[in-house]
Amino acid sequence: MRKPVQISGWYFYSLHLILLIFAAGLVYFLTGNRIDFPSLYFPESHIVTVAHRGASGYAPESTLSSYRLGIRMNADYIEIDVQETKDGELVAMHDKTVNRTTNGSGNIKDLTLEEVKSLDAGTWFNRKHPIYAREEYTREKVPTLREIFETFGTDTRYMLEIKDPEDYSDLEEKTWALVEEFGLKDYIAIQSFSKDSLVKIRSWDKNVPLFQLLWYNRPAHISEQQLADISGYANGIGVNFLRINENYVLKVKHAGLLIYPYTVNYQVNMENAAKWGVDGVHTDFPDRFKEVIEELDSLDS
Repeated sequence: MRKPVQISGWYFYSLHLILLIFAAGLVYFLTGNRIDFPSLYFPESHIVTVAHRGASGYAPESTLSSYRLGIRMNADYIEIDVQETKDGELVAMHDKTVNRTTNGSGNIKDLTLEEVKSLDAGTWFNRKHPIYAREEYTREKVPTLREIFETFGTDTRYMLEIKDPEDYSDLEEKTWALVEEFGLKDYIAIQSFSKDSLVKIRSWDKNVPLFQLLWYNRPAHISEQQLADISGYANGIGVNFLRINENYVLKVKHAGLLIYPYTVNYQVNMENAAKWGVDGVHTDFPDRFKEVIEELDSLDS
């Protein structure tokens, strides 16, 4: 009987490493010297979970409670909408006004930080979602980006959205300065609907993961030219989930871009997103999405 050939485990390790280096080099060549940094952080089989304004299905959006809960639910990123007050302070707020998510009114850009900090940022949530209401939410305040970084540091990654840059002259600069101050460049990704904002940030750092946000009012379509243009400065796109389909996802991925649709909250949509091959999702319920992925993985195995 022929003696079995003994192959060392190191052989397979070395071969895998060589193939990985070759693949990275191929991507580097084919994508105009651009490497998909988020895909290096997470293996391809891992679908990234972005806690949309924190775990905002369970706690007041864009508050420390919501972000803390998103981290506790093992989201890969907490998403933060960055805006600027009248006196130049960076705060977390999705809307241009404070009307919907506080007991105040007015545009963020027209209010000082002191005025914003005087507002109740949690009671509205208790009224709207009594099943998840907590007394402590009535004491929530609008957090500054500095407070968020001070509170969570390197315990999580941050998906920072540059909001309405046309309303501010230096929003990108102030955001980037704060990231550098806290030494968090390896812990962030940045998204925006503004191409100009992303191009500006790309000029400062060639490695930071950038996502071009898109919104469709009808079934989504993206041209090869659009994809080529986005590939020149961004690593991926974020797009409203309800307007896309599997072919759209495949087209984006074929162009070498990541795709992180928003906002995926219902189980059937979570399942479809995973089956279509998205690279990540924004969701108000990061724990539910994790459960869906675990269930799909168990069925595959």
